[in-house]
Parts: sequence; C-alpha cells; structure tokens
Amino acid sequence: MFLGAVFMVLPLLIVLVNALKSPAEYSANGPLSLPDGLYLDGLKDFWTRVDFGNTLLNSVLISGSVAVFGVILSVLNAYAIGIGRIKGKAYFLAFFVLANVLPQEALVYPLYYLSKEVGLYDTRLSLVIVFSVVQAAFGTYLLSSVLGAFPREIIEAARIDGANSWQILWRMVVPVSRPTLGVLLVFFFIWTWNEFLLPLVMLPSNDNQTVSVALGVLQGQRLMDATMTNAAGLLGALPAIVFFLLFQRTLTRGIAVGAVK
Repeated sequence: MFLGAVFMVLPLLIVLVNALKSPAEYSANGPLSLPDGLYLDGLKDFWTRVDFGNTLLNSVLISGSVAVFGVILSVLNAYAIGIGRIKGKAYFLAFFVLANVLPQEALVYPLYYLSKEVGLYDTRLSLVIVFSVVQAAFGTYLLSSVLGAFPREIIEAARIDGANSWQILWRMVVPVSRPTLGVLLVFFFIWTWNEFLLPLVMLPSNDNQTVSVALGVLQGQRLMDATMTNAAGLLGALPAIVFFLLFQRTLTRGIAVGAVK
C-alpha cells in the first residue's frame, strides 16, 4: 500500500520540482535534481501565454455543468429503467452499453456538423450537452442495476400513501442513492476535465479553450522548454487533484456503501 502511494505521488513531485527550475538548471543537472531556488518564470509564462485564468474558468464551468447534468440525466433514466414499468428494459441497457464502448472518433463529424446546423459550434454549451449525454450513458447503466434492487415494498407503500412518481424519486430514491451519485459526480467531473479530442474540434477559438486543449496545443510549439512543460502539467493537473481531494470522502463513502450492498 505504501509503495503504491509512493509510485502515485512520485511523478507529481518530479513535475513540481522541475516546474520550479530554470531552463539552465534543468539542462545542467537533469530532471531528478533539486532546484537551487524558486524559479517562477515558467509558471508565469505559461499562465500569460495561454490566458490560463480564462482557460481554467472554461474547464471548471464545462466539467462542473457536465457533472451535475450528467448525474441528473442518469438518475432520471435509471429510475425509468430500474424502477419504472417501461417495456424492453434489456434493449435500453444494451443501447447504453453500446454508447459507452463507442469511440469518440466516430462522433466527431456528426457532432461537428450538427452543432454547425443548430448554431452551437464554438460554444461551451455544445460541450456541456454532448458530454452530459455521453457521461449519462455510463451513469444510467450503473444506476439501473442499483435502483433495480430497490425494495418494491417501500415504493408500493409510498404509492398507497399518495406519493406520486416524482415524490418517490426525489424523497426516497435519491437520498438512498446519494453515495453512488457522489461517486458519479466526481468521476464525471474528472473524466470531462481530461477530455481532449471533442474540445479540440468543437471549441476552436482561444476564448473557449479548455485546459487539456491548451496543454496539447502548447506542447506543439517550437519554443516550448522543459521547465514550461512541467509548469503547464502542474497547473493543468492541480485543479483536478484539488477537486478529487475535496470530494475524496464522498468517493470513499460511495465505494464503501456499494461494497457493503
């Protein structure tokens, strides 16, 4: 366990150390040496070159919106499939499984053409809609099995007491499923944060650029140096790590509850 934690933290520490070196120190001493002082020009240059403040805001808005809307869609779909009385549940689940394994490369041109037609191309809303649906495919498949095991006696008792379908969903099903929903929220945020292909195609302008695209574009520039590369990697990964640490207890609780069930 200890060695596993070391191997997970070690790459981040190496990136942090190299982000604080000057290019001369990196060239002279290599990537594993400690810096002689704090060299912050690499961080400042990357921040100004890609307008990282605006890029960070774009990624937070897109990832946060997808996480929320993806969880809501997953709950509604899974409630209809797992608890509802719709016909052909197996076919719906097979459709969501197919949506999970479908490569994003197959979606690029249809989504590009459709967003052009409806006037959503190069807008953050286009990515929020697309990724909410994509992430909800996995969330629906996962939650359907969880809600399928929900005690029918409780639901029938609530209906006898006069509760309608919406009341059963929001007052009974959602509170019980809150740990699982917390896990999905964390996963959806991090998965969307790391997406590269669709943001690259759907958001060509610099004003709407995300962190992952900014990192990828910057890597292709000829004037890129090793210090700025590590500074870019550090700034790109740090927000996702902070989000994960803030919701670590939620993630751990959700996984533990699932294991007990």
